[in-house]
Amino acid sequence: MKYEFDLITIGLGPAGMAVSVMGAEMGLKVCAIEKHKIGGECMNVGCIPSKALLEIARKQFVKKISLQDSPFSGIQRDLDFIGEHKTKKMFEKVHLVLDQGEAEFVNKHTVKVGEKTYSAKKIFIATGTKPLILPIKGINDIDYLTNENIFKQDSIPKSLTIIGGGAIGAEMAQAFARLGTDVTIVQYDSYLVPAGDRDAGELLQSVFDRENIKYLNERKIIKTCKENELVAIETDKGEKIISEKLLIAAGRKIDMTPLKLENAGVKTGTKGEVIVNKYLQTNVPNIYAVGDCNGKVLLSHAAMMQGMIGIMNSMMPFFMMQNIDKYFIPWTVFTDPQVSYVGISEKQLKEKNIKYDTVKVNYADYGAAIAEKKEDGFVKVFVSKFGKIYGASIVGYGSGEMINEWALAIQKNIKLYDIMMLAHSFPTMGFLTKRVAEVWMMEKMKQKNIQWMLKLITRLY
Repeated sequence: MKYEFDLITIGLGPAGMAVSVMGAEMGLKVCAIEKHKIGGECMNVGCIPSKALLEIARKQFVKKISLQDSPFSGIQRDLDFIGEHKTKKMFEKVHLVLDQGEAEFVNKHTVKVGEKTYSAKKIFIATGTKPLILPIKGINDIDYLTNENIFKQDSIPKSLTIIGGGAIGAEMAQAFARLGTDVTIVQYDSYLVPAGDRDAGELLQSVFDRENIKYLNERKIIKTCKENELVAIETDKGEKIISEKLLIAAGRKIDMTPLKLENAGVKTGTKGEVIVNKYLQTNVPNIYAVGDCNGKVLLSHAAMMQGMIGIMNSMMPFFMMQNIDKYFIPWTVFTDPQVSYVGISEKQLKEKNIKYDTVKVNYADYGAAIAEKKEDGFVKVFVSKFGKIYGASIVGYGSGEMINEWALAIQKNIKLYDIMMLAHSFPTMGFLTKRVAEVWMMEKMKQKNIQWMLKLITRLY
């Protein structure tokens, strides 16, 4: 059977962009469908605008002056410029179907947008996720913010309540607080950034204390309502928090309903996620699902990685296909200090009864960090007694750059000894990575059997 295209990509967030651009550069005839804008959530209402706002807030915080104008119009101008003059150029070889409506499956090789149909030998689903709105009493009666509209405000609110203390909640709390907003985080978890290390979350909380950012952990919100022109929420602890705006940052949800996957026979899981195997194929072999929509790892760079692996797998014989589960995904929360993690968490190590040692060095014990006034932070690594690296938690200035070395080490099974023997540029914060390995080795040298052996060698030679 002859198809109109070699492949169709549904969704042009990070995953769909990787598939479409790579496919076109490989000489494939690609059709890319996006109901809104190229770049998806990350580019338009997520990673990029949030980092822009964080940088604006950081500069204002350092200078100790108040922001005179709203930053949002400038951020939107930058996003428009990036989209039109940078990102769109990547798709010159791709047939784009932009802002024409939702795509839906007709069958396993055909999708429809509006009244027009498109067919391809292979189809990639890359539709991402939406903000999860908790079923709180009264939530539908108020105008709340999510990441989809928070960057489209006209002004900085005087007060803001944030539901959720994960990446979005923590980043926006610090950004708005530094811009002069009175911020309160309310969350169910027991420490900030609960996906990471408890020590990391508690260190970030100490920083938030200094910056007068309030956080209420281990709270359940039982009600929300309007109170004059403000928003009020009530917790299960009897607290009532009133603010000008409410931001919901309590997770993500997957909604595949508009795609009509049943027409193609594609199966979904209990949370709505598209079920894929380790090669990112759905139960229908010519259809792949990459990025957030498969529920594996809800991160933009994980989506890019899946898009790359997915299209490679779609072009390879079975024995050459890559198992996505072999690749470790680091992540960073871009607060100040940054919070980063990669690998198996300490909680998971305990649950799996894996024996491990913990090696930790503090920024405050490092001369460069002290001199640069970057003392808040630590590098903590979980290792086997032979130096196999299980996981790494870094809180501190530059941790988002530093965590990548640990990701490579874990993925390539590089031992802590090898990191110690790699010269690191000094005096960078990355030198703390080498210091972790040195501390680990010095502890090994204290063992009596090692010392006995070294003494023997010294006497013989």
